[in-house]
Amino acid sequence: MNKSSSYVPKGLYPFKTKLIISLALIVVISFYLLSSIKTESFIIDFFMKVPNVFGLVGDFFPPDWSYVNQVWPKLFETIHMAIIATTIAVIISIPFSLLTANNVTTNTWIYQLMRFLLNIVRTVPDIILAVVFVGLFGIGAFSGIMALIIFAVGILVKLMSEVIETIDMNPTEAIRASGGNGLQTISFAIIPQVLPQFISFSLYVFEINIRASLVLGLVGAGGIGQLLNKEINFMNYPAVSTIIIIVFIVVVIIDYISGKLRGGLI
Repeated sequence: MNKSSSYVPKGLYPFKTKLIISLALIVVISFYLLSSIKTESFIIDFFMKVPNVFGLVGDFFPPDWSYVNQVWPKLFETIHMAIIATTIAVIISIPFSLLTANNVTTNTWIYQLMRFLLNIVRTVPDIILAVVFVGLFGIGAFSGIMALIIFAVGILVKLMSEVIETIDMNPTEAIRASGGNGLQTISFAIIPQVLPQFISFSLYVFEINIRASLVLGLVGAGGIGQLLNKEINFMNYPAVSTIIIIVFIVVVIIDYISGKLRGGLI
């Protein structure tokens, strides 16, 4: 038997890789234990509280179907909030998307400034925006719409600016070489290339706004989330169960329709 045939590999990974993985695992476990001790939260607490979870879930059933008539007005308000916020956000995001694309905005100062502002907008959670606008304009759908607009603009501009930066610049250069101005360049060279993706992203943001508006209602920003928060505070769990089931069905239907529309565009 020759030397090569008797060779037995020591492992799939070299010693250095094993050492790095082992050290990383030790660090993660140590961090978890330290965090658990500091916060007095251990994974075993979950298993000890499982009986309470089953008891709480039992309080939600059977749903109170007589409560349905009170759900529809707030549900439609939520959908209206998402439609209005998405529509306004789409309009606002068009110029901002162009200003944050480095192949369209050649002025470095403007480009960096717009990027900086949009990064700030994206770092603020939608729930914080809702709290701020509820403080400014009071409880109601208007505060939720304002929060959703800013939230949606941050998402749309980020997605669309990246799409614009990947377009073919040859049509743009051709229009500029033939004497076309900036508006003509955008209208005939940029928009036709990004329009399907833009519509697809708009539908995607509409889905996100539907879900976000449910959460915003918990802080008084209108919609069905406000109704849900009221019934939770009153411990009316059968009504809460009815709201959750209806919202789940509506969100699934909207996701399905939106997915089909996006699939047809791309």
